[in-house]
Amino acid sequence: MVQGLSAGELDRLIQALFKPTALFELGVTLGCLVLAWLLLRLIRGPQTAADGSTPTKHGALWFGERIFDGLLFPLLALLFALLARWLLRNEIPIVVFKLVIPVLVSLAAIRLTGRVLHLAFPISRAMRSFERSVSWIAWVGVALWIAGLLPLILDELDAITWKMGATQVSVRNIIEGAVTSVVVLMVALWVSAELESRLLKGATDNLSIRKMAANALRALLLFVGLIVALEAAGIDLTALGLLGGALGVGIGLGMQKLAANYVSGFVILAERSMRIGDLVKVDNFEGRITDISTRYTVIRALNGRESIVPNEMMITQRVENSSLADPRVLLSTAVQVDYGTDLDVLMPVLSQVVGTVARVLSDTPPAVHLSAFAADGLELTVNFWIADPENGQGNARSAVNLAILRTLNERGVNIPYPQRVLHVRGGVEGADAVAPRGVAAA
Repeated sequence: MVQGLSAGELDRLIQALFKPTALFELGVTLGCLVLAWLLLRLIRGPQTAADGSTPTKHGALWFGERIFDGLLFPLLALLFALLARWLLRNEIPIVVFKLVIPVLVSLAAIRLTGRVLHLAFPISRAMRSFERSVSWIAWVGVALWIAGLLPLILDELDAITWKMGATQVSVRNIIEGAVTSVVVLMVALWVSAELESRLLKGATDNLSIRKMAANALRALLLFVGLIVALEAAGIDLTALGLLGGALGVGIGLGMQKLAANYVSGFVILAERSMRIGDLVKVDNFEGRITDISTRYTVIRALNGRESIVPNEMMITQRVENSSLADPRVLLSTAVQVDYGTDLDVLMPVLSQVVGTVARVLSDTPPAVHLSAFAADGLELTVNFWIADPENGQGNARSAVNLAILRTLNERGVNIPYPQRVLHVRGGVEGADAVAPRGVAAA
């Protein structure tokens, strides 16, 4: 039950603010704030970066970037203010602390909401709007409490009731339940974010398993928080049995794809058939896996494009994983040389030259094969291996082609032009003079 100030108490409070004892209370309040700041500065000292910022998420939640914008500052200041009020209760009339304490409570609620939402959803605009809404509601509540209007408003809201089944519900119950739900969900999000940060800290080869555990913990904590919030709001939890049955029917009919994606996400993370950092190709899109969530997988191509692939597709379709066993990739290029070229000498030279290219593997030497007797010359196919396909395949093939071209030019080996036979009706006089390069006159 929230107790505010009546109209008479508000008048007496305003008059008491002009007494000398109010200045003493104000000085004590400032001392509480300074003491809280100094104590937090002493505690946080080693965690502060060179630029004054806090490098860790844990520190950002408790201490903020400048100490007074973290969660601990209003909590510690509130503790000192309550202690000072208790010590001075029999010495002087309490005036300023009646205003300071609700302001600090409101500030602590705003800091808790803002820091937890920033930690759990760092790039969500919807959460930024929700954070601003909580701030406005908190400050308006404090203003109404100080003005003595909050008890009157709550009494009026308590009079507006209706019946939900066998339960009598008022608007005040709904508002108090919503406030309790927000607090419980903020605590659940905070605990889940802290556990996720600790689970993913220092993860290397077992990153996928840790991320699966973090997602499962977050879902479990949010579910428990939702149950506690519903209980605090006065909702009969026995109705959840009927809701669960309806939800099961909905999953079986309209939400089967969504459920399949969530189940597939946990299967991928548990089997470790695909891990964060693997180079994969699915649905003609090739790239590196940057994130695996419970519903989708993010694949980033080498050109910077990102594809969000549903996890069900990663399970039911064929996926080429270049990083699962061996990251090496076989590339090939082709070149034609004139008929009559001494291939017994040229082919070993090309193999040796391609092996000197920076990204070509030397433990599996390049191979040069006579692949076809083409219409214009002998076609040679050069096969070579690289171990870093994530750095691009076209640039590696281009480097090999340039090395082959330099070698052919140095040894005087011609790359033949297309040969065509041109028949000129009415005679061949002057045909040689007008025949283009690479075209034989007949």
